[in-house]
Amino acid sequence: MPGAKKVLVKTFGCQMNVYDSERMTEALEAEGYRETDVLEEADLVVLNTCHIREKAADKVYSELGRIRQVKEERLALGRETQVAVAGCVAQAEGSEIVSRAPVVDLVIGPQSYHRMPDLLRQAASDRRSVVETQFPEEEKFERLPARGKARTATAFLTVQEGCDKFCTFCVVPYTRGMEYSRSVAAIVAEAEALVARGVSEVTLLGQNVNAYHGASEGGGTASLAGLIDRLARIDGLERLRYTTSHPRDMTDDLIAAHAHEPKLMPFLHLPVQSGSDRMLAAMNRKHTAADYLALVARIRKARPDIALSTDFIVGFPGETDADFEATLKIVDTVGFAQAYTFKYSARPGTPAAKMDDQVPESVKTERLFRLQQRLDGQQKRFNAACVGRTVPVLFERAGRHDGQLIGRSPYLQAVHAFADEALLGRIVPVEILGSGPNSLSGVIAASATHDKFPGHRGIAAE
Repeated sequence: MPGAKKVLVKTFGCQMNVYDSERMTEALEAEGYRETDVLEEADLVVLNTCHIREKAADKVYSELGRIRQVKEERLALGRETQVAVAGCVAQAEGSEIVSRAPVVDLVIGPQSYHRMPDLLRQAASDRRSVVETQFPEEEKFERLPARGKARTATAFLTVQEGCDKFCTFCVVPYTRGMEYSRSVAAIVAEAEALVARGVSEVTLLGQNVNAYHGASEGGGTASLAGLIDRLARIDGLERLRYTTSHPRDMTDDLIAAHAHEPKLMPFLHLPVQSGSDRMLAAMNRKHTAADYLALVARIRKARPDIALSTDFIVGFPGETDADFEATLKIVDTVGFAQAYTFKYSARPGTPAAKMDDQVPESVKTERLFRLQQRLDGQQKRFNAACVGRTVPVLFERAGRHDGQLIGRSPYLQAVHAFADEALLGRIVPVEILGSGPNSLSGVIAASATHDKFPGHRGIAAE
């Protein structure tokens, strides 16, 4: 639209923030904004922040320093710029953000971003910064506009927010609130809208997604397994995934869904955090290493080819060499296809931040290096085991080279192949010829068809 205002949304952190950024952008598009990736063009800059990673707030303030310079330069040319900080840093820091960075016009928490257009107008009218970090009673998902045009054949869909587990290292209960699940009907409607716009794979999101307990269409409450069963009946929706899970909420019906639902991909992110029972208790994880191993055995019995991903924290307060060795042992016992590893860093307001016996940074660094070496080796071996096989790949986007497409295997691996752009958005059998640390490469299989891959089974996890 000629003369339309332009918005730049920069996203930090998790998949849910990616989803939230898309929904913010759609809400702003309904107000006449158009997207840009050029800071100097932006009439509105939104930083959608994450508070999980170390020094997350510092990164935000550094970014705001650069934005302040651009805002001043635009003002000298007679062009106004509004700046909004959204997400979990906004929720945690609140008015402190405005105190430290007066360039910010709006601070808005993740439960209120549906009100962003109204609050931006208020900030402009009152000529002062607005801070909105309440947990409003109104349902934000009902206030958001219909889903916009699909960017790729895959999409995130938030079904659950918040967490009641209160792990001692985690800020989620304080920044996202207690567990809340959307209704099955609302989720189905959004999924159907995504499919109508060209999406064929949906990843269901939640801070504790397998604790989902939304109102079912026939009355009562649906579990995540029930939701998956309903979504699998949508014509055109070919693949389903979900993240992030808690071991305590892997119910029997959800494990059974991995065995019986062909559209549910054979990839599960199941954070364990540590292999030491002493550390797991200090983290308030509510499971032991033996509990986790027994659960993995049940899942693999139901779906032998499933690939597992996980999270680990090293250097949690009080972690000893023996505790760390227990973590390495559980890595060797399970065998992970992927993993995310972090050095413990204190989050203000969490119980772990006040614990004695904080681990020196140098020890954290050495342990993280050793853990990553072990996990990287497992990932490389898992990828190498795919070579020589033919797997169904959903092509999502063009690659860096002419004629190259990039897609995802059922196991969430990136797969590169040279193919016609007409295959974008389609699931195509690809013969895997090579593997790297983080991706696979192959060629389009000449004789195979998608119908030869019911359930996408075939690659056993190590």
